[in-house]
Amino acid sequence: MQKIGMTTTIPVEVIYAAGLIPVDLNNIFVTHPNPQSLVEEAEIAGYPRNLCAWIKGLYATTLQNDDIRTIVAVTQGDCSNTHALMETLEMAGVKVLPFAFPFDRDYDLLKLQMEKLVTAVGTTWEEVTLAKARLEEVRQRVKEMDRLTWQGDRVSGWDNHLFQVCCSDFEGDPEAFASRLDAYLAELPQRDPIKADIRLAYIGVPPIMDDLYDYLEERGARIVFNEVQRQFTMPFDIDDIVEQYRTYSYPYGIFYRLEDITRELERRQVDGVIHYAQSFCYRQIEDLIIRQKLKYPILTLEGDKPNKLDARTRMRLDAFLDILR
Repeated sequence: MQKIGMTTTIPVEVIYAAGLIPVDLNNIFVTHPNPQSLVEEAEIAGYPRNLCAWIKGLYATTLQNDDIRTIVAVTQGDCSNTHALMETLEMAGVKVLPFAFPFDRDYDLLKLQMEKLVTAVGTTWEEVTLAKARLEEVRQRVKEMDRLTWQGDRVSGWDNHLFQVCCSDFEGDPEAFASRLDAYLAELPQRDPIKADIRLAYIGVPPIMDDLYDYLEERGARIVFNEVQRQFTMPFDIDDIVEQYRTYSYPYGIFYRLEDITRELERRQVDGVIHYAQSFCYRQIEDLIIRQKLKYPILTLEGDKPNKLDARTRMRLDAFLDILR
């Protein structure tokens, strides 16, 4: 089956309904053996240094994967740099299908965007409905894993992050992904409990560094809420697929996102919040609003290139945990 790339989460049911294999380019980029080399490849091609590393990674990742010749690029509701990414990929011979989440969450506009995508990939609403039912079975398993994260003590913050972030494309094979998750859940009773006296929430885009969760757990803290990653799982139990993606909070404004964040912080009884923002991203400005609206201790972290936590960030994390204790 033909693969189709995605710059972020989209109505993936449409892609599966068309008999295509969705590929979240972010996941391919960040799990590359040397993701920094992809960033450098984009910079050699002409991408500026003072630009989000994710965008540069998506560019190089797409060009390195010859079996991905079509991508769906989200032009509204994600990163404004995606527009230039689309144009440079088109110059390289990649077919680009635009998709926009309306900022005001207008139902009719969102439905129109989905209808255009349905037509572009050559499927029908009937097939989309069947694909939604297929994916819903997997999403329910992920929802249970998330519940066990904050109501139990054996699911690590990293595992919670990883399984949920993979729900953007279900790794191209929902049934295989579900089997892997089932095996993980079956092992949980035999695992040693995670000893952590501090419960944290992680809000913002997924981190570009891969050792944050382990670093926190080594110091007696654990993340029991991954905001955006959880949104990728569509944890809403909504039959109407348009309404499902209207409820999905990530592409919309910070005030709407904060409604979901506030509910989950209270429900999961967190002690503090880590707000992650990517370097050169407009979402850094939203930190001003988050700090005024949330009545929790907040540590804002900034990440640039794919690597490990630097010494300064580790020191700030240590100080934050000391304050919470």
